Amino acid sequence: MFGDMTRELPSVGWAGFLDTHALLESFLSLILAIFLGAVIAFHPTTTRTVDTRAEAELPKVLIMYALVGAVVGEIVLQYGMVVGFVIFGLGGLMRFRTDAASTRDTGRLIMVTLIGLISGLNLPHFAVMAAVFAWILIYAFDGHPVCELKVSEIPKGKVKEAAEAYRAQLVQLGCKIISEDRGFQKSRVSYVLRAPRNKKEAELTAALCEHVPAEVRGEIDWEVE
Repeated sequence: MFGDMTRELPSVGWAGFLDTHALLESFLSLILAIFLGAVIAFHPTTTRTVDTRAEAELPKVLIMYALVGAVVGEIVLQYGMVVGFVIFGLGGLMRFRTDAASTRDTGRLIMVTLIGLISGLNLPHFAVMAAVFAWILIYAFDGHPVCELKVSEIPKGKVKEAAEAYRAQLVQLGCKIISEDRGFQKSRVSYVLRAPRNKKEAELTAALCEHVPAEVRGEIDWEVE
């Protein structure tokens, strides 16, 4: 059965670049998927409860998976359910045989695999379009990485003052504070924040060490996905 279906697979090739109607439909489907994914990812009730780095990273992951779903739909639409079984097999292989560091990296891995599959299926126009969309999303999201700053060993009784000093300096450096957690018993404070595009971790650390008063200063530790 699969053999007969395989012989019926269409061959689009580079002529697809000239099919402006098909290109426009594919473009609009990707735009719609990203838009609807963003509507869900940035739902107000979700953003108000973010207090960890993983939760702050979730919206970009959801939008990337919305793009993945749209790409899969376009492939199946062009080539039918046979290719759907191929994608299902690739998904199982990546799930059980690939060690991705995070859900973000898993999304990129799936996207790159699909782009390779599209290219192999002789749909270069859609492969280029999918790659451009993925590149733009990665640039937009990861240009401002979500970090967790932990400040420990704050002088006893100075947690409140230290938290205010570090928060003010982070805002001045261009960071967007997502959440703040103060631990008065352990003399620590932690922030989940979105770092500016033009600042590296070492630069942020140096600025904090220089401008936060010594009497409230603690030990700085960064966690970046």
